[in-house]
Amino acid sequence: MSFSSLLAFLGDLLWPGLTSLLDYLAAHVLLCLVPAFVIAGFMSAMIPKEAITRYLGHKARKWISYPAAAAGGFLLAVCSCTILPLFAGIWKRGAGLGPAITFLFVGPAVNILAIAYTGAAIGMDIALARIVLSILFGLVIGLVMAWLFRAEEEKRAAAEQFVPTNGIRRAAPGGAAAETVQLSAFDGQARARPAVWVLFLLLIGALVVGTLQVGVLTRAWFEFRLPLRLPAGLLVSLERFELTVQGASLIGMLLLIALAARLGLENVLERFNGWTYAAIALVGLTLLMAAPSMAQGSLVVGVTGRLIAEALLLAGIGAVAARGFTRAEIGEWLWEVWKFVKQIFPLLIVGVFVAGMAKAIIPQAWVQAVAGRNTLWANLIGVLFGVFMYFPTLVEVPIARMFLDLGMHRGPLLAYLLADPELSLQSILVTGRILGRRKTVSYVVLVAVLSTLAGYLFGAFLAGL
Repeated sequence: MSFSSLLAFLGDLLWPGLTSLLDYLAAHVLLCLVPAFVIAGFMSAMIPKEAITRYLGHKARKWISYPAAAAGGFLLAVCSCTILPLFAGIWKRGAGLGPAITFLFVGPAVNILAIAYTGAAIGMDIALARIVLSILFGLVIGLVMAWLFRAEEEKRAAAEQFVPTNGIRRAAPGGAAAETVQLSAFDGQARARPAVWVLFLLLIGALVVGTLQVGVLTRAWFEFRLPLRLPAGLLVSLERFELTVQGASLIGMLLLIALAARLGLENVLERFNGWTYAAIALVGLTLLMAAPSMAQGSLVVGVTGRLIAEALLLAGIGAVAARGFTRAEIGEWLWEVWKFVKQIFPLLIVGVFVAGMAKAIIPQAWVQAVAGRNTLWANLIGVLFGVFMYFPTLVEVPIARMFLDLGMHRGPLLAYLLADPELSLQSILVTGRILGRRKTVSYVVLVAVLSTLAGYLFGAFLAGL
């Protein structure tokens, strides 16, 4: 292969990756992932873990412990790697096997970031199915696991003793030497105050308004033209990169947010500075810029219901945050958001770029032959792909989008998205060390079977529609 041929091949390979990345940044990040990152950081900083885990102990009733485990998985907003140490912690500190398994399954499956991105990039049918089935399967698998190993659970419960003190010395039975005992995670009384839930609902509202495709939000109620004259060469370049003026502007805003966040949020726990306030203002302004409608190559801005609703919600969020929270609490919230962004966003950028390149070189006929139809075998292939080809949180979504574009049926696609956060080889190995081989094998089999059946039935349901 000559040097010029090699350059041409690299260009043909890199160009789809670049255009996919630009489309992702312009179309999916802003009204979807930016609010999702903010919500994930808010839940991590403001909702006490003890308010959730205290309902998961052996003594809690099933109608309390299992819903609490499912809700806890959602509210803690963790990825598949983060859920494992949390699962190990609540298991070793006395959670029942069933609620602990429900918590393990639901946590990464209904991560607010992954669900929001799934809805924006693939479709709300897959996103809603992922939420409903993940919660349902988490409850079913937890109950089945508790029933299968009920004898072991009874022995474990009898052997464990919880003492409702916190680092207090007490006399041991029989006159033995005094010992220090620690408060169990399930005796905590931490609660989130009302302002937390009000702000949480406003943030969820901003996410829903930004992603929901209904007429009252997408319709342009009136229009105006920007008083600008763009060079013809710029418009040609934007067309070549498949970008609108709005999309290119939003990518520029993301770069400004990255700079302001790096300078203003890295040490936000210690102090606020001008860049801190700039980062907050830029995020709000960017969400408002993403909400109007704007056609390719046009400078006509349509004021949509989404823009009006986002403006009202952002005003409410600002008012509640300013009146109901201290600067230290806001700082902790901002730090958690920045931590999520640093951990996840670079991997997401790489994943989107690689998925775009892979789409250009993977023969469409291969995907259609293996998973182009909704069969049990195709759905099992989707599950197995999730086991052996683990992707970090959110990266599974552009990979799934790529396979969808190449002809994968939505049934096997759902099977893959249900299994990927749960059954990676890393997760299986870690779970095995925590629970032991028998429990882990049972868990893996249950997840694989239910994910395969769910994908098949979902595909059949879509075919019926």
